[in-house]
Amino acid sequence: MLFAEAACGQVLSNPFIRKLEHAGPLSEDERQALSALTQDARTLAARHDIVPDQDAERIYLLMSGVACRYKTLVDGTRRIVSFVLPGDLCRIPPTNRHGLEWRIGILTRCSVVEVSRAALHDLINRHPSLNRALWWLALAELNRSREWLVNDSRPGMQRLAHLLCEVLACLQAVGLADENSCELALSQVDLADALGISHVHINRILQALRKQDLIVWQRHRLVIPDVPRIHDFADFDPTYLDLDGLSTCPDPVPAGD
Repeated sequence: MLFAEAACGQVLSNPFIRKLEHAGPLSEDERQALSALTQDARTLAARHDIVPDQDAERIYLLMSGVACRYKTLVDGTRRIVSFVLPGDLCRIPPTNRHGLEWRIGILTRCSVVEVSRAALHDLINRHPSLNRALWWLALAELNRSREWLVNDSRPGMQRLAHLLCEVLACLQAVGLADENSCELALSQVDLADALGISHVHINRILQALRKQDLIVWQRHRLVIPDVPRIHDFADFDPTYLDLDGLSTCPDPVPAGD
């Protein structure tokens, strides 16, 4: 009985499973299979790349912490193109060599699971309905990428506010945030590189958001005193995240061998 309760607790606290539940209900067998797939996580220190050798045959899942997808420009500048949060796929095997140009950097202490392409195919063959959930996950990430492009057109304060709203919503979706706060140990440099602005400018923006009582950020904890107010300020509509449990993801192409 105690073993069953412990196993149930592990499943309920698994961010990857909780994320996929937003695509639609999972069966108990599917949850247990996903739990087994993600049980061997390794802890990685911040400020390293997850895939330094550009392994093209493995998939990486983030279970805790914050990572990012980034590219280094010719002048040495880092541009973060998206954050990777618990429950996200850090990286899937690229379809061609150009997909290897993007790096996955660890921004805070992280727990990561490595899954081989063969193991994922075996999981889908045993549980075909999970293919749809994984397609939903890929499409949800595409939606986030599109919103990041749109967000680049907003003024600096709204841009950062929108980003923080997105992070809070994504962490809430996997049970790692309450209604208005979350642990967030990102540096100002990380935020600046994600927004494409100078490190001096990001400090001014943070101070302005604090002055307007839109955020409180101390000791790596972000608090948003009035969530509806900051949503209005940032023009943030969480619909694009598709986290309401009513996914409209189309049926995927059957998984290959």
